[in-house]
Amino acid sequence: MKHPASPRVVTLVGPQGVGKTTLFESLLRSMGAEEIRMGGASGAAAGRSMTLELSVAHATFLGEDWTFIDSPGALEFTQEARHALMVSDAALVVCDASPERAAALAPLFTFLDARRIPHLLFLNVLEEGGASVREVLESLQAVSSRPLALREIPLRQGGHLVGVVDLVSERAWVQEKEGRPALISLPDADRPREETARRELIERLADLDDTLLEQLLEDVVPPPEALYGQLERALREDRLVPVFLGSAEQGLGLERLLKGLRHEVPTVDETRERLGIPGGVTPLVQSFKTQHLPHVGKLSMVRVWRGEVHDAGTLADSRVSGVLRLHGTKQTPVGVARPGEVVSIGRVEGLRTGNLADTGGVHAPKEWPLAPPPVHQLAIVAEKRTDDVKLTTALSRLVEEDPSLSVDQEADSQMLLLGGQGELHLREAVEHLRTRMRVPVMTRPLPIPYRETIRRSGSHHARFKRQSGGHGQFGDVVVDVKPLPRGQGFRFTSAVVGGAVPKQYIPAVEEGVKDGLRRGPLGFPVVDVDVTLTGGTYHSVDSSDQAFRTTGRLAMVEILPKLEPVLLEPILQVDIHVPHEATPRAQRLVTGHRGQILGFDTHPEIPGWEVLTAYMPQAEMQGFIVELRSASSGLGSFVMRHDHYAELVGKQAERVVSHQQQPTAEH
Repeated sequence: MKHPASPRVVTLVGPQGVGKTTLFESLLRSMGAEEIRMGGASGAAAGRSMTLELSVAHATFLGEDWTFIDSPGALEFTQEARHALMVSDAALVVCDASPERAAALAPLFTFLDARRIPHLLFLNVLEEGGASVREVLESLQAVSSRPLALREIPLRQGGHLVGVVDLVSERAWVQEKEGRPALISLPDADRPREETARRELIERLADLDDTLLEQLLEDVVPPPEALYGQLERALREDRLVPVFLGSAEQGLGLERLLKGLRHEVPTVDETRERLGIPGGVTPLVQSFKTQHLPHVGKLSMVRVWRGEVHDAGTLADSRVSGVLRLHGTKQTPVGVARPGEVVSIGRVEGLRTGNLADTGGVHAPKEWPLAPPPVHQLAIVAEKRTDDVKLTTALSRLVEEDPSLSVDQEADSQMLLLGGQGELHLREAVEHLRTRMRVPVMTRPLPIPYRETIRRSGSHHARFKRQSGGHGQFGDVVVDVKPLPRGQGFRFTSAVVGGAVPKQYIPAVEEGVKDGLRRGPLGFPVVDVDVTLTGGTYHSVDSSDQAFRTTGRLAMVEILPKLEPVLLEPILQVDIHVPHEATPRAQRLVTGHRGQILGFDTHPEIPGWEVLTAYMPQAEMQGFIVELRSASSGLGSFVMRHDHYAELVGKQAERVVSHQQQPTAEH
């Protein structure tokens, strides 16, 4: 049995709505911890609050210190949970007794196993009329690459869960009226079920240990101590997932869960070894969350891997301004943090989320989960033009706090684009800007980078002449213009002979042509055209670079409307990730948004999922993630990238052009 001197860290993870936060609070209550005040909640979850950011709490169980981290369950805030998992000794995966929830856990299991993060499973709310434990485990095993091993079986009376039977010690507990577990004799009616389940547990463990396998073949019953030891090793090495059960709402099964955590969760030294972090006595921390708070400044939430971190000490070439112990929204100055603890440290400016920091500086981790690409974007502007610089600073801090947000600048309009993982994610980010960062902002419809091209070829003679006293301006050019194959962009050549246009003016003509292509007759940049300068004349006094540049632009303005201009819309290649059963609905959604399905295949990493690949107009992607999530039980996502431009004709093209050609003041 472990008796670690350092605190251990467990992060609670799982889909939205399985009672994860209730379990978090109930565990703390059963450990006698101070009542916790929750932060980062939204009332959007059907009348109940939804966790939107990490909540950290400390407690003591049987004389040992623990840190529990409650993480968001909503898919849009997955990155918060992943960051916490990277610094945890183990994950406690929470699931309710719904076999259909298994698909929601598949990406989580894949993430945990890819990084060898030890994890346990807690089946919550096993009530009358629900699926059996065996049905739930079978559905979960289908999406887990690690074997699931039932540690307990439920005791029921009248169909209601009243207690649990531990399969290692073969002891039974029921819930007393005071909420404490009471040891009882195992009912005879439940003994055959217990014996079958216990043998299945031993068989699972025997697959991982030759000695245990020999005992099993010889019908030798291994002592509980041997099973506990094997469970501890199997969890530490991420070779097996122990499964506990109970009711977070009723507090049932929680003490058995805590004792299982105490027996089997790795220590900070074992976790550091798993991550390849060297030991020692000098302080080393890793940041897993960054906050910028009014009147406080930058706070970095860190796990202390080794050494002691002191207030006013040095980390990353900065002086630490405060060491704070976290308990929900409460922050208590502690002065010093020891190995294993989770604390917030103030104003270590060079420290970014994921980085390691010691007295010598900041170091990149060997591995850290990359932020997913955005699936939803908003154009965002400050309400007051005088706040533009303030907005840029606030957005930079926002992305530092939440790397799953992104900020880009649209090339044509130069508008700032805030990207994120869904509608709720961006709504919360905008609210964060307005309240905590105090930058009033407005959102705008997302600009679509339409282009236009031509269908016909033609020649044109353009002349620019102006007299204003003294030197005038004179330029004269003849150009041939023809369409290029899609995606070729722009090509300019000179076929002038005999010095009709002196060589020194030809680059100016090219720049003028480019000026004329920036806004074509339909109102958009013109692409896929070939322009050849074939002739012209000049004036020895009045010709200049500026005059020929103006002439080149004038040539494009005059000739392009005559060459059958046509609108082009950007087409994206979209890889849609959904559970297998949601693929037909995703296909219908794609075709309903003018998409072209290219094919689908099994997901290369996530069991039970598929990847649907399609071409989709970029104009159809605004809000697409909302519909996709609705069609896939909140689980679908996608990765998109620009692929090509395609002609857009008919009423849709007319609407786009009409909107673009409205008075400039409206844009």
